[in-house]
Amino acid sequence: MTVLALASVLDIRAAEPLQTSLMALRGQAVTLDASQVERLGGLCLQVLVSAQRTWAADGQSLTLAPDSAAFSEQWTAFGAAPLAEALGEPA
Repeated sequence: MTVLALASVLDIRAAEPLQTSLMALRGQAVTLDASQVERLGGLCLQVLVSAQRTWAADGQSLTLAPDSAAFSEQWTAFGAAPLAEALGEPA
């Protein structure tokens, strides 16, 4: 399984590089390391949700471990589906 460490600031400037990094790993099982994330912007949240759907459609695993408190709080503040559910993880 490949681990992709997410940037500490996932703002609008990070969206395209994040998408590029994820698509380079398409077809592989991937674990997202969000332990250093301090800020999560809406566009990067959309990239991550889209990636989850892409990985699910491809029959691949996309998981999150570990994540920072800031990442979890900001994910929830957007009103997004619970993190584990959005990434297809068991509750």
